[in-house]
Amino acid sequence: MDLDLSIVVAGLVVGFVVGLTGMGGGALMTPVLVLFFNISPLAAVSSDLVAAAVMKPIGSVVHMRHGTINWGLVRWLMVGSVPSAFLGVLVLRALGDGEGVQTVVKTALGAALLLAAGGLVLKAYMSMVATARAEAARARGEEPEAAPDGPVVVRPLPTLLVGAVGGLVVGMTSVGSGSLIIIALLALYPTLRANTLVGTDLVQAVPLVASAALGHVLFGDFQLDLTTSLLVGSVPGVWLGAQLSARAAAGLIRRALALVLLASALKLLGVPTPVLGVVLLVLVVAAPWVWAGVRARNGLPRRGLTVEVVRKAWQTAGARD
Repeated sequence: MDLDLSIVVAGLVVGFVVGLTGMGGGALMTPVLVLFFNISPLAAVSSDLVAAAVMKPIGSVVHMRHGTINWGLVRWLMVGSVPSAFLGVLVLRALGDGEGVQTVVKTALGAALLLAAGGLVLKAYMSMVATARAEAARARGEEPEAAPDGPVVVRPLPTLLVGAVGGLVVGMTSVGSGSLIIIALLALYPTLRANTLVGTDLVQAVPLVASAALGHVLFGDFQLDLTTSLLVGSVPGVWLGAQLSARAAAGLIRRALALVLLASALKLLGVPTPVLGVVLLVLVVAAPWVWAGVRARNGLPRRGLTVEVVRKAWQTAGARD
């Protein structure tokens, strides 16, 4: 078995980001393999899913010990996701083994990454709105509303559909077990506590990814050397990232992650490099100002990269020197 050192390093970096932010595994690793290492899309999806099937249970054990899992949600998600994840692999298999199926996987991966990037932005917005409401309540001398302590009422059919759609996307692209499904759960169950939301999503992803991984081992383009290289890098990367997660600016990394997902999606969908560069430049310049305006409209202090913020940071740095 031959290890590819460059893929080990890539796995280390991606694993570090996953441990730091709790997201971005398949959404980062698969496009990295396709765009930077010229791995075929199907082989990248297959090997990434098998690697994820090994890593996912590690974080799940922590949440099981702390009891931050809604098992009712997990059960209904599994009913939809486990068979549909395997079905996603069979759909790819039915499309054939030639260049056509690679194009389909590449396009589906690009679309899934666009959804993942949009999901990150939506999650950040919903978190910001919740913070604004809490700050407004404190300003009125009231205690912010806490999530109910009672059990969340599970909605079987919508939850099953979320699992089914998410499983199909994961089976075809390896993206979505965390980045897409957690957004859907957030919309369906807004009162679910944050730690329970993360724990539930992580645990339901274990059988989901295992089902998709099994399908790819049997019918996909699984490569043992590639998967081993990913695991050798990503496992210590996840551990290192988790150790630093409490002290690092995870919010800034999530913004960068959304930008990387968007860039990867557009590249996979065939957007020319000059156009891609213009889009990213506009976003880098405009997005902080737009976000600062959104925060201000919700009654929160501006934290965009405005002239005033930059000026204060410069003055602070000068005072320290």
